[in-house]
Amino acid sequence: MKNRVKLIIGRSDKVDMPQIGLFDLPAKIDTGAYTSAIHCTYAKVVVEDGKAVLKVKFLDPAHPKYTGEEFMFSEFRKKLIKNSFGQSEERYIISTQINLFGKNYISKFSLSNRSGLKNPILLGRKLLQGNFVVDVALKNESFKNKQIDK
Repeated sequence: MKNRVKLIIGRSDKVDMPQIGLFDLPAKIDTGAYTSAIHCTYAKVVVEDGKAVLKVKFLDPAHPKYTGEEFMFSEFRKKLIKNSFGQSEERYIISTQINLFGKNYISKFSLSNRSGLKNPILLGRKLLQGNFVVDVALKNESFKNKQIDK
């Protein structure tokens, strides 16, 4: 097995998701969650040209970074995921790009209503594993790195 240098990420950060036009979004780093999640209150499957397409608006109108822009995903699935209360709920899963420490990662995100939570993004173990080590004493390490690079 090849030794990889893992970056140190803190308990929270600000991330960019360029494919869906979201930048400097607060993210909670959660080693207890397997899948990453993104705040979404509008997701609808429609049929276009005979194929199912998932239409999504990320965040919600009350969020300061909400754009109202609609994104379409031809590749998506539904999965049962346990929420933080231990209850299973069916969620859509999409893949998109996330930028941390100047590097783009393609990761799967469940679409979840996170309106009552502080961070619209949750980064789970599937993204973290093999790439990052979490130091809970730190915050915004990727964001600080981005500011230095400017």
